[in-house]
Amino acid sequence: MHKVTLIPGDGVGPELAEATRLCIDATGVKIDWDVQECGIEVIEKVGKVPDSVLTSIRANKVALKAPITTPIGKGFRSVNVFLRQELGLFACVRPCKSYKGVRSFFSNVPVDLVLIRENTEDLYAGVEFKAGEPKTKELIGKINEFATGKKINTGTETTGVSIKPISVEGTRNICNFAFDYAIKNDRNSVTSICKANIMKFTDGLWYDECRAVALAYDAKFEWSELAEGVSADPVLKGKVPSTSGKIQYIERLVDNMCMQLVQKPELYDVLVTENLYGDILSDLCAGLVGGLGVAPGANIGPDSAIFEATHGSAPKYKGQNKVNPVALILSGKLMLEHLGEKEAAAKLENAVAEVIAEGKDVTYDMKADRNDPTAVGTREMAEAICKKM
Repeated sequence: MHKVTLIPGDGVGPELAEATRLCIDATGVKIDWDVQECGIEVIEKVGKVPDSVLTSIRANKVALKAPITTPIGKGFRSVNVFLRQELGLFACVRPCKSYKGVRSFFSNVPVDLVLIRENTEDLYAGVEFKAGEPKTKELIGKINEFATGKKINTGTETTGVSIKPISVEGTRNICNFAFDYAIKNDRNSVTSICKANIMKFTDGLWYDECRAVALAYDAKFEWSELAEGVSADPVLKGKVPSTSGKIQYIERLVDNMCMQLVQKPELYDVLVTENLYGDILSDLCAGLVGGLGVAPGANIGPDSAIFEATHGSAPKYKGQNKVNPVALILSGKLMLEHLGEKEAAAKLENAVAEVIAEGKDVTYDMKADRNDPTAVGTREMAEAICKKM
């Protein structure tokens, strides 16, 4: 028996949570669901994420979370970001895989990517200073005083500032996670993504530490120029990259990576990147395989893990039994793998794939015509998946 925290969320979240719970229970795995309310109404009433939610996740170590609404440009910061930072969930794992029957521009291309995103640093760390405040003006003055190159030349009364922290420890942790994932899941390559040609002291550090980790895993570097750069690095001086490693190590600048993914996604495997780039690229990768409706996610730390769909709460569809449950159901599949229930996870994924391929008992967005009257609801699609197991 596994005890798992279940967060129904808000908007369409409760419908998706119930559909996913139905499918996971149908695998035969015994789960004691600890339901914790943490939707926007609860948070606005309490003024924060309830302490009981964190207590439950820390005790159970595993949570399945349906979407929660985050107001844009006002109100509290993202609950997702808060939980990741509070619980130390430094690794965001987002697989993007083609399933027969899902419409996309890449239907004839075998896409099977896993994006691994660092969750706690970068511009999403939330170290921000509001325009017009005295402390912001003082900070800009200090930055300009200490800057050796480029300075902030815009008005000190009209400029907001965000800080981008990238650490040796954070970078090594996520890159180690990416290589471990690649090895455990028989993947062929790890591609490190940033913008080191412009941000030399943050993204430059990212590449230095990713290269150090790649060397430690005896990875095969993609090209000789990169290998020479590694050997010349003061931290890594004298270390020679492998020429026959099992895992290939690749580097791509984030803008080029976007183009590469659109042109030839089949050439890539595990992608590892910083927080902001990862958020953007995960949506791009989801677009390659049909959209956020089939994009699962996991946030994993040393002590606990939260599994959730990549998409939002879609409040306009609340209570309509209409939204595609696949993303959260596949997140449940990732959760089962994490719990060591690999056979049940495979059974669940195969059932989802069969229902999608048949194209009969699927929600409106998975029909060739979104107005197709034969489309089924959220719960009905989940029930069809259960029947396949």
